Amino acid sequence: MAIRQIRLFDDEILRKRSKTVDVVDDRIRQILDDMADTMYDTENAGGLAAPQIGILKRLVVIDMGQGLIKLVNPEIISMEGSQDVIEGCLSIPNTFGKLKRPAKVKIHALNENGEKIMLTGKGDLAKCFCHEIDHLEGILFTDLATEYIK
Repeated sequence: MAIRQIRLFDDEILRKRSKTVDVVDDRIRQILDDMADTMYDTENAGGLAAPQIGILKRLVVIDMGQGLIKLVNPEIISMEGSQDVIEGCLSIPNTFGKLKRPAKVKIHALNENGEKIMLTGKGDLAKCFCHEIDHLEGILFTDLATEYIK
């Protein structure tokens, strides 16, 4: 396992769409493990998407206090409600913004063993699912922010 360097806002890789993972193998599991190590090694991290470490694959790790979630090819399949949130990003240090996110999100993905899973996130977990999946599309929270907080 390794701590990877987090790419910052001016890195063009953060603006590219990530590629679908065709096979969940040991190489993919190693990347997910490295992503988790990197996330846990970084202050105030709740999630990390593969483009943030320079890998254009549809991989996400999240831990919002309920344990580590590893996602391969995550997709939002339904959204409900609305919530006003404040977000920051490891790739955009010391910047926080207000934006609207769904209050509840249902996603499907593969887990680290290549098995299909479906998860529902509410509140902060819904926000995090949206934020990390946006990264896979080359979208940063600053694209959606209505106001910045100092």
